Amino acid sequence: MVRAAILPAVGSPLEIAEIDLPEPGPGQVRVRLAAAGVCHSDLSLSNGTMRVPVPAVLGHEGAGTVVSVGEGVTHVAPGDGVVLNWAPSCGSCHACSIGEVWLCGNALAGAADVYARRPDGTDLHPGLNVAAFAEETVVAAHCVLPVPDGVPLTDAALLGCAVLTGYGAVHHSARVREGESVAVFGVGGVGLATLQAARIAGAGRIVAVDVSPEKEELARSAGATDYVVASETTARDIRKLTGGPGVDVAVECVGRAVTIRTAWESTRRGGRTTVVGIGGKDQQVTFNALELFHWGRTLSGCVYGNCDPTVDLPVLADHIRAGRLDLGVLVTDRIGLDGIPAAFENMIAGKGGRALVVF
Repeated sequence: MVRAAILPAVGSPLEIAEIDLPEPGPGQVRVRLAAAGVCHSDLSLSNGTMRVPVPAVLGHEGAGTVVSVGEGVTHVAPGDGVVLNWAPSCGSCHACSIGEVWLCGNALAGAADVYARRPDGTDLHPGLNVAAFAEETVVAAHCVLPVPDGVPLTDAALLGCAVLTGYGAVHHSARVREGESVAVFGVGGVGLATLQAARIAGAGRIVAVDVSPEKEELARSAGATDYVVASETTARDIRKLTGGPGVDVAVECVGRAVTIRTAWESTRRGGRTTVVGIGGKDQQVTFNALELFHWGRTLSGCVYGNCDPTVDLPVLADHIRAGRLDLGVLVTDRIGLDGIPAAFENMIAGKGGRALVVF
């Protein structure tokens, strides 16, 4: 029996309770969590913006220590530190066959499985495959990756989503070049990782945008050279900062129609707008045909930073060891399992960066 944060139904409050977690079967790994990040995607799962089978144990950004392994697992062993990979590629679907593993059509197949039970026998599903909001979890072997040397285990949890997403948005999706200007909309965990990634890429002017004036110091510590409090004049303010044309690259980390549209309008003619934020189906973004032609901008979605974790984690580890990437900057709150509901409320209110559940 281990403690976990359970989503009993969409729209219901999380329940902190004990669950019956089985030993790993063939091709599975049992992991004792060291830490788990509270991501906006977890909030989106709880409120129904994204759908998962329920009841479920949420949490998809985590790291921990292997407790035991099932038959056939050879790439990790008990005692190894691992990062949880919530979107493992199957290697055989069309997307995987052309190298776009972040779009794997079978990545979330495991979320429909029953992986644990309540004491009364109620089936529980692993939210986004890995169920990281628990003291321990059992996952498919391809959902764990060895923690790179030199990365503290607790900090490594952030590599599982926020850092890969922010880094990939800059380096894989937007392909920021040295000296280019970048605007990052939303200074949460992913936004803070994106700001650091833009600095690592050698961006010149880096503009952070958020509704909260209190986040300016946090944004600047992550690499922002300028800070704009979101308003009806945000796009105009950003164009003024760049001398008129707008930024070369805008990265939207919020997932709201108005923010996506503002990011687009803040981008120079011929520039690139990358959307990382996950919005609901009710968030409709509109463009007219003439402006699409006239502005010549590129608008693209970005899933999991367009990353291949097996390739990108070693790269991120090099940046961490060299001091170019500071994972601690992302974390504004260290909490226990009982603190997750309050962390959700803070996200809704736009407060803080990443809350990290430390076990």
